[in-house]
Amino acid sequence: MKNIIFISPNFPTNYWMFCRELKNNGLNVLGIGDQPYDQLDPNLKESLNEYYKVSNLENDDEVYRAIAFFIHKHGRIDWLESNNEYWLERDAKFRTDFNITSGFQVDDIPRIKYKSKMKKYYTKAGIPVARHHMVSTLEGCKRFIKKVGYPVVTKPDNGVGASHTFKIENEEQLVKFFEEKWEDTEYIMEEFINAEVNSYDAIIDSNGEPIFETGNVTPLSIMDTVNTMGNSIYYILNELPEDTRAAGRATVKSFGVKSRFVHFEFFRLLSDYEHLGKAGDVIALEVNMRPCGGFTPDMINFAHSTDVYKIWADMIAFDKSTKEIGEHAYCAYAGLRDGREYVMSHEDIMEKYGKQMKMVGRIPDVLSGAMGNQMYVANFPTKEAMDEYYKDLLEEK
Repeated sequence: MKNIIFISPNFPTNYWMFCRELKNNGLNVLGIGDQPYDQLDPNLKESLNEYYKVSNLENDDEVYRAIAFFIHKHGRIDWLESNNEYWLERDAKFRTDFNITSGFQVDDIPRIKYKSKMKKYYTKAGIPVARHHMVSTLEGCKRFIKKVGYPVVTKPDNGVGASHTFKIENEEQLVKFFEEKWEDTEYIMEEFINAEVNSYDAIIDSNGEPIFETGNVTPLSIMDTVNTMGNSIYYILNELPEDTRAAGRATVKSFGVKSRFVHFEFFRLLSDYEHLGKAGDVIALEVNMRPCGGFTPDMINFAHSTDVYKIWADMIAFDKSTKEIGEHAYCAYAGLRDGREYVMSHEDIMEKYGKQMKMVGRIPDVLSGAMGNQMYVANFPTKEAMDEYYKDLLEEK
């Protein structure tokens, strides 16, 4: 029996389903988390063979002892995973420390976590990248901006989501950025691209081949959502465009991805750029070597009448999956912000869209910056029907 350690199986709250499918596939599922066992979701308890509580998952010594305990009790660990961006570097560290070879190691981290280093591998895959500058001095940034023009975007080179991302439109904002940026954090500055974000979401086998593929579209910038506390919308496509599929597969090969659930982000240009391409072309943004966040795995299931939790667990256990893919639809997420007055009340929304609704609920505060406070997730057969849904939900008084 394979032993798999799942780090932080209790958060995000839907990740117990990864553990459930691992256990259903006959794996010995060993959880390490910081939540007391008696407070775990009953579904998660049923999905684990054993659980080790630490007081703080960021305490490497505690987690190290937990892994050592499991090895002493159960023998060699075959997999260690969290599927969580926040823990990717620690996952790699513990794999390296304990010679768990079925995943990224410490030496792999720079190319998969640092936005500046990702560009080399996108370029190797033949995918255009935005021009960039590593932030050091104000004068250096001014020289870069003189070349590319305002606006520019700055963000931590090794960051999670849109945290501490700035859109800078003039010199006054540039000076303010230098006053507000985190000390001891390396920032990357990039030319602003007029584009929507298109993703390639896939489960990749041990040979670097896709077992399952789909994608989503984010019409509104996550950066703008976080910085302006706006509404959040994105949707799973009913069919993955061929150019996104080709770019995703080329990126898998260039980065050497094997045995992972991935979420690669691309820009689809809304304007022509002489050095990048024509409107409609796909260019690089960044790679995320884990599933798309929040409830996106559930949305993928709704859009394709399937179960990516099982497909991923099948990949771990068998390096393939026979899980069927059913009818396709658009699955639309709308995250509405508290404190705004919308034309449609919750009751109005449910009366009109109740039959299409797949999930309704409050977003945890820790995720609300990017995802809004109140979520509605619904399926639609056409983009036109989905567009009407968004128009209805987002209209304010």
